[in-house]
Amino acid sequence: MAFFRLPIAAEEPPGLRGKGFVLRTPRLEDFDAWAALREASRDFLKPWEPVWPSDDLTKPAFRRRLKRYAREIEDDSAYPFFLFREADGALLGGLTLGMVRRGVSQAATLGYWMGQQHAGAGAMTTGVRLACSYAFETLRLRRIEAACVPYNIASTRVLEKVGFQREGYARQYLCIDGLWQDHLLFALLRAEFAADTPSP
Repeated sequence: MAFFRLPIAAEEPPGLRGKGFVLRTPRLEDFDAWAALREASRDFLKPWEPVWPSDDLTKPAFRRRLKRYAREIEDDSAYPFFLFREADGALLGGLTLGMVRRGVSQAATLGYWMGQQHAGAGAMTTGVRLACSYAFETLRLRRIEAACVPYNIASTRVLEKVGFQREGYARQYLCIDGLWQDHLLFALLRAEFAADTPSP
């Protein structure tokens, strides 16, 4: 039944553009910019992410990451993106539509990170809108879920600006910064996004 498994995961997602920003799948030539941005933002990102492996910013680890990304895209299980500024090609951060569920669910989980020097300028709000547009229009998902720790005000604001609705509170939901932490749970439905969110 085509509704339950669409033949859309055989090739890399296209570059997505909107409001001066670009989302595209990570490539090996992105390594230097990615590693530099992550290293410069280490202290900024630490409270919001799982503990980084000791070799996380090495080129071999990045190659392994790209191989995993390729498998996930092929399997229709996750769609990773890097976010760039269109004017100069600067890498700003990343987003992932992960844990894609087909069948009777047709849903995915959204995660994202932003380099410290680019935070607070509205770029991630556009990036999330672009990712949601791809999820609903190309992947034909019905629901996108997201979670953030209660004290991550900036992340909460991004989700709310795009139209995500708070649905719950999950205790010890994810291990972040080495601790099992409670999270706020949000979701956005395709019908809500189409009705309430301006096109990117």
